[in-house]
Formats: sequence, structure tokens, C-alpha cells
Amino acid sequence: MKKTDEENYLELNKTSWNKRTEVHYDSAFYDNATFVNGRTSLNAIELAFLGDMKGKKVLHLQCHFGQDSISLARMGAMVTAVDLSDKAIEKGKQLAAECGVNVHFIECDVYQLPEILSETFDFIFTSYGTIGWLPDMDRWAAVIDHFLAPGGRFLLVEFHPALWMFDDDFTHVKYGYFNSASIVEETTGTYTDPSHEMINKYVTWNHPLSDVISSLLNVGLHVISFREYDYSPYNCFNKAKEVRPGAFQVEGMEGKLPIVYALEMSKGS
Repeated sequence: MKKTDEENYLELNKTSWNKRTEVHYDSAFYDNATFVNGRTSLNAIELAFLGDMKGKKVLHLQCHFGQDSISLARMGAMVTAVDLSDKAIEKGKQLAAECGVNVHFIECDVYQLPEILSETFDFIFTSYGTIGWLPDMDRWAAVIDHFLAPGGRFLLVEFHPALWMFDDDFTHVKYGYFNSASIVEETTGTYTDPSHEMINKYVTWNHPLSDVISSLLNVGLHVISFREYDYSPYNCFNKAKEVRPGAFQVEGMEGKLPIVYALEMSKGS
């Protein structure tokens, strides 16, 4: 029996991210030339939470081709970086070598990681467009709990689920905030080059904040901080308007729409 798109989400999404990686790696959006020369890819939002990372064992989930992983390593962390896309992992290794930085890259689905990795970490990090590719927050939280050492911290910086309710041009609400069904889309282009001719079919899920936070509380993590932001540090949406350097809002909704949130949690009081 042929699999449905939802059942086949891993293959579809891996193919999609392999295609994107080939375009993203050499894009002006990621600007690897200045990155290799020392620019950090970490934004003010996450830097405000990170603190001193020297000597910390860090697990970076859904790392794409590893700019943030390498940036964390440059801060003195010992970083293990994970992504579903084999092309992204290949490019991550290439980029780390060019930067002269040691990062341990693993090609793996997040849910399957406990089957192949047997370490614990002081800090787990994931950010900007990651959890929407995962169907089940409870399974995800169990992975976080599995790898986070007692006393360790977890930081999620993510696009706000209210943002994903709209159509691509922000003309109307297309999806429910409490949408529990998969969202199957087929689009052209990618956020680094919307005019690119690539065609992508992929499967995502919109997770309300209550599901995200509750899943982590249910495995015993404790909230340290939760913040919401009315801007994106990336120009990666249609109708994006730069309201100040490095801060983008949706034109016509300036200051009215939550765009990013940051959730910091710990294992143990």
C-alpha cells in the first residue's frame, strides 16, 4: 500500500532540505564568505540567553549546515550537531573545516537520535524553523530530556505559531492555531531565493505554544524564561519590512504580530 504524504514525511522533508541546502550554502542570505572570516551567525535574541559557553557540551538539533553549531564552538563549546539532511551534514563538515573549527556532525532524524548517540549534554539548542518539521511534541520533549544532563539547560528560539496561521502573503488566516493535522505543501523557490525554479513538496505541523511548553514540563523540565518578540532577525518572509537594522516585521502588521519566541528551561530546580 502506498504511503500517504504524512506517513512519508521524513523522505519528503529530507529531499526538500537536500534541495534547499544546495541553494542556501552559496547564498547571500547565509554569506559564508564573511562567516568563515569570523562573523557569528547567532542573533541578539539567543545571545542574550547563552552566556559563557566555554567548555560546555552542546547538542544542536536540526542544525542545517551548521553555522550556529560552528558559532557555538567558536565560543568555546564542544558541539554535536544533528540534521536530517545528508547534504546539509556534508556541507556542515566542509564549512567547519574551512573555519578551522571542530564540530561533531550527525545525519539523523531527531526522534531516532537516542538509538545512535549515548551521551548527555550541558546545553541543548534548536532555533528558527525547526519544530514545525516534527509531528509530535511529546516525542520531541522525550528526546530533549534523554540527552539533557541534570542541571543542564535547553534553549528553543522559534518562529511564533501565530505567524504560521497566515497564507504566504499575509492576506488572510489560512491555518488554525490549534491545527493538529499535517500541512502538506508544494512550493517553488526557497527563503534565500524565492524566485529559484526548484520545486519542493514537504510536510509540516503548527504547534501551539501550549503543546510545546506542556510537553517539556511533562518530562520534568522547569521554565527559566519565556519571551515573545515582534520581529524576526531574518528577512525570510513575504512582505517583510526592515523596521530597524536586523529586525523585520510584516508590512501592514508592524508591531501587531508575535513573530519569534524564546523558551529557556532547565533539568532540575
